[in-house]
Amino acid sequence: MGSYRMCVCFTRKFRITEAEPPSDVTEYFAKYAEGGTHMTAEQLRNFLEDVQGYGGASISEAEQIVEQMLQKRHHHIAKLITRRTLTLEDFHHYLFSADLNPPIENQVHQDMNAPLSHYYIYTGHNSYLTGNQLSSDCSHVPIIKALKRGVRVVELDLWPNSAKDDVNVLHGRTLTTPVELVKCLKSIKEHAFTESPYPVVITLEDHLTPDLQAKVAKLLMKTFKEMLFIPDSECFKKLPSPEDLKYRIIISTKPPKEYLEDKSVNDKEDNLHKRKDSEEDEWGNEPAEPKEEHEDVGTSESEASELNQDCEDNNNSSHGAEPASYKRLIAIHAGKPSGGLKEALKVEVDRVRRLSLSEQALEKAAECHGTDVVRFTQKNILRVYPKGTRFNSSNYKPLIGWMHGAQMVAFNMQGYGKSLWLMHGMFRANGGCGYVKKPDFVMNDEQIFDPKAKLTVKKTLKVKVYMGDGWHLDFKQTHFDLYSPPDFYTRVGIAGVPADEVMKKTKKKEDDWTPVWEEEFTFPLRVPELALLRIEVHEYDMSEKDDFGGQTCLPISELKQGIHALPLFNRKGEKYNSVRLLMRFEFT
Repeated sequence: MGSYRMCVCFTRKFRITEAEPPSDVTEYFAKYAEGGTHMTAEQLRNFLEDVQGYGGASISEAEQIVEQMLQKRHHHIAKLITRRTLTLEDFHHYLFSADLNPPIENQVHQDMNAPLSHYYIYTGHNSYLTGNQLSSDCSHVPIIKALKRGVRVVELDLWPNSAKDDVNVLHGRTLTTPVELVKCLKSIKEHAFTESPYPVVITLEDHLTPDLQAKVAKLLMKTFKEMLFIPDSECFKKLPSPEDLKYRIIISTKPPKEYLEDKSVNDKEDNLHKRKDSEEDEWGNEPAEPKEEHEDVGTSESEASELNQDCEDNNNSSHGAEPASYKRLIAIHAGKPSGGLKEALKVEVDRVRRLSLSEQALEKAAECHGTDVVRFTQKNILRVYPKGTRFNSSNYKPLIGWMHGAQMVAFNMQGYGKSLWLMHGMFRANGGCGYVKKPDFVMNDEQIFDPKAKLTVKKTLKVKVYMGDGWHLDFKQTHFDLYSPPDFYTRVGIAGVPADEVMKKTKKKEDDWTPVWEEEFTFPLRVPELALLRIEVHEYDMSEKDDFGGQTCLPISELKQGIHALPLFNRKGEKYNSVRLLMRFEFT
């Protein structure tokens, strides 16, 4: 008689149970429904005013919420329900709805009539790169993605093609494959204002001859037509406002005279690509630190004008005319005056300009000339860009730039990481329009803000993490653990000025797809205007690195008080369909 071996396989099914409403939610329902089993629209309005801080909430708004919840939860019988009220479960689902009860407004609400220098502006760096800084493809696709996210400043590096008769966009002196300029410009035209009506600034890093500059000028005018903003005078004394420039494209680069000046000095180098007039650092080297004040960091405007005049006199007539058409399209002039960093940060009475510093140069400037940087940015534009060794398109901490009033903190939008999450969080403010008004204290010209001064606590934020849900809908059952439900915990903290920065975490909730923590955290804030609430969910793994379960980042200045649903995002910053947290915010 033969022997048989049997193998029995068991598949464990993870049962998903819906979590009960948190005790605070149950208590609020009992209080505002006055002990009843249903909450009327008027009772809901009272809750919105008292707990959620909706000053002046109307009955019609509350009725609309009731109607939306009935349609959402009981759509098949909604018309048959004669009593337009909410049960406890309806009330809980309303609070836990990221669409109906978000933590911040999604409308533009700030004054948009101040000069551009009064705003932080959502800014991209090397916007055409699909990946790393050295060998990835150049494409118009990352530009479209950035604009759809609300980015308002797009950077293009312009180089002659191999035949020297057309213009390509690529990262010079690297192995990146080029993309035609016309493709990038058409993509900008088509997608510039799909997410925001406020102006898009194109910063050009220009490595072109006068002939090709003239070609770019024609291409800009042909592509954008009336969308292209052409300034009335060579230089602004005061920048226009985002409202003035709605649906307009702004060009910012160094005027051609700086090219001509550099060319006259560097002709002996025999090769245009050896020029060092680029505002970016030369590749292969660490970015240069800001020079001491006795050292030269550029050529003064008066010297450049004289050199420019000499060069124009020596050029043939077509070259003399062609850069002029290019030059008149430049609305925001970039460039460095002569002298050291202190000189570069001087505020000129009759003109505004844009200055670019690497992240390292900004750190040095902040250390040595912090108040000068703040004063400069009250009228002028400061652009900060990643150091040259960030070959993998990583990013830096943006807060140092924002603390010093830098409007254009330029990021690799195709990158990853926590710094980019902070950038996403900052520009969720003001309806996600890409322009966020700088705090009044950064713009106070009578008492210049000193970021290094010791600061006192202005307000305290209390955050209560109730529960989470949606992972079982957005992830496979075995994504976190093969044999058991996940063990989630939440990290909550502040990104802001150094004295405000902190991270805390809840206990882990074992074997639960809908974890309930009900833990409260307190955060004293010295500069709440620049503070961002950081939230991450992780799944505890005993043997390996903890798994990632979602993240979000929100501007604390815009947080609504009360209980709200926070949608979570993946590592790339893309929103999950269902994953969300229920939290409460209280300011004291």
